[in-house]
Amino acid sequence: MTAAESQDFVLKEDDKNKSQKTESRLPAINFSTFVFSLNSSALVHLGVIADPVSGKTEKNLAVAKHTIDIIGMLKEKTAGNLTDDEKGLLETALRDLRILYVKEKDSK
Repeated sequence: MTAAESQDFVLKEDDKNKSQKTESRLPAINFSTFVFSLNSSALVHLGVIADPVSGKTEKNLAVAKHTIDIIGMLKEKTAGNLTDDEKGLLETALRDLRILYVKEKDSK
């Protein structure tokens, strides 16, 4: 193995270790975490919470509405296929986000 190949191997191993550490901090993938992710995205675009990447709080009501509409579509498409907890989570998130959206839209 040449020096360049050896260095490339070490870099790939470092990337693999970083990826494994990141994956170990992520929550399990299930319906609830998916809904929480969409909910969080909508809250960021409503300006309720700061963007986790930039740290800035900015409003983008068009994107917030789009995300809320996605959650609404998800509710329609999964009707009859959810546990009571999943259904409750979806309905609560949707209701709360719609209320926040209307408040933000009316405050403009």
